[in-house]
Amino acid sequence: MASDNLRSVAALRRTATGASTIVEEARRVLLDQMGILAGLAERVDERFADAVAVLLATEGRVVVSGVGKSGLIGRKIASTFASTGTPALFMNAAEAHHGDLGMVTRKDTVLLISHSGETQEVVELLPHLRALGVPVIAMVGRRDSVLARNATVALDVSVDREVCPNNLAPTSSALATLALGDALAVAMIRERGFGSEDFARFHPGGSLGRKLSSNTAKVRDVMRNSKLPVVAPTDTVGESLMTMTEGRLGLVLVMHGDRLVGLVTDGDLRRAIVRYPDLLKVKVSEIMTLNPVTIDQEAMLADAHQRMTGMKLKALVALDGEGKVTGVVEVFDQDGDARATR
Repeated sequence: MASDNLRSVAALRRTATGASTIVEEARRVLLDQMGILAGLAERVDERFADAVAVLLATEGRVVVSGVGKSGLIGRKIASTFASTGTPALFMNAAEAHHGDLGMVTRKDTVLLISHSGETQEVVELLPHLRALGVPVIAMVGRRDSVLARNATVALDVSVDREVCPNNLAPTSSALATLALGDALAVAMIRERGFGSEDFARFHPGGSLGRKLSSNTAKVRDVMRNSKLPVVAPTDTVGESLMTMTEGRLGLVLVMHGDRLVGLVTDGDLRRAIVRYPDLLKVKVSEIMTLNPVTIDQEAMLADAHQRMTGMKLKALVALDGEGKVTGVVEVFDQDGDARATR
């Protein structure tokens, strides 16, 4: 199937410009964009520091606004601010004239984005924002524009031309705006002393949040401690397969009473197939890994991460102070075999 898809792609490519020309064009675009960012870096001056000072003094939120491609970039900037300790939201400039202006309070700062600096929906917000008495930071491509002249601080995101062959589609200008928005967010991170623990609080879900929380969390905070897949040494592999499947950890704990005596993982099963033709009838004790790697439930999750990374493990058995099994921690994605022991 994959080879058929590749042949189809190759056939389609023959109808387009030569592959070497397309690749060279892609490289040229990327190099041009690198040049745009280098030029932007050279133009950063005290006005950037002024913008950061305004943001730091904001008691409310940063309200980012724009329309079209500038609006899309604005949404990303607002999202980055919000996730890095600077309360922010996005307000569509067009919708602002139909009620959404109520999002802005006198404690806020407004970040307006318009490459031309003359975008009607954006410029027409200025009198209303002036009436509210809120500071306005502008990201503009023209220093002599209406928006730049009327902003508290105007940041220059101008470009010589777009990488679009027609010099029309917002490409280089969008990149410059996005990059400067990221620079503002990073400056705020540094000024506020926003650390990984703070970041973890705003990203509680998914693997990112779990990894970040490893700086403060303990193994017992994240380990699975109920309905653990447990079998006896005398159970057969066939009897254990359902337990492993229902456990959804890719392993079973081999227990003699309340004592851990071994572990059987997916990897152990794959290797045992080669050695035992009638594997389903073999006792678990014959294929289990003795002395599996364990960790104290009171250990820092960062220690579990380090151990799992170094040993290429996907799970660790957690023990209490008396050496009894209390759970299984499986929180980090690793390369290699999904094993809990070596």
